Amino acid sequence: MSYSIEQFTATSKDNLQALESLTTQAFAGVEKLVELNMATSKSILGESFGHVQAVLGAKDAQEVQALQAGLLKPLADKSAAYAQNIQTIVSDSGAEFTKAVEAKTAEAQKAFGDVVENLTKNAPAGSESAVAAFKNALVAGQNAVETAQASVKKAVEAAQSNFTSASAQASDAVKKASKVSKVA
Repeated sequence: MSYSIEQFTATSKDNLQALESLTTQAFAGVEKLVELNMATSKSILGESFGHVQAVLGAKDAQEVQALQAGLLKPLADKSAAYAQNIQTIVSDSGAEFTKAVEAKTAEAQKAFGDVVENLTKNAPAGSESAVAAFKNALVAGQNAVETAQASVKKAVEAAQSNFTSASAQASDAVKKASKVSKVA
């Protein structure tokens, strides 16, 4: 009996450490996003004041129009870079989190499998069919979890691909618009 309590205690400690690690990883990702947002906000604020000063110092309407047109391309480039930085932070954090969760899931499945195997060996005579049914249900459950994990992984990859594509299209659209406004 004490072996089971010791095993339970050890598993609980491991799970608590894993939770602490996952929480630390999540906060690190949030910190990176906050740092990116603060740096971006500071940069935009400084550039905005500089642009307003340049517009106020313009001699005529053509100069104001040129200043406005000149603002679009750098803005598009910075927006695309910002979106790329967010995607990198989110995907890196997500990948670390997913790897940790998959490792803990595999560990838990193995431990549960060991427990079931131990129960199977110690099952009373005549319970073979019930034990076999339980093992089949366990295998089916594990297969369902693995299928769900694979589906989630594919969905995340598709979402990241779509995000990258949308960022590129938005950047291209702003670049084209800035070319059109320069011509006009």
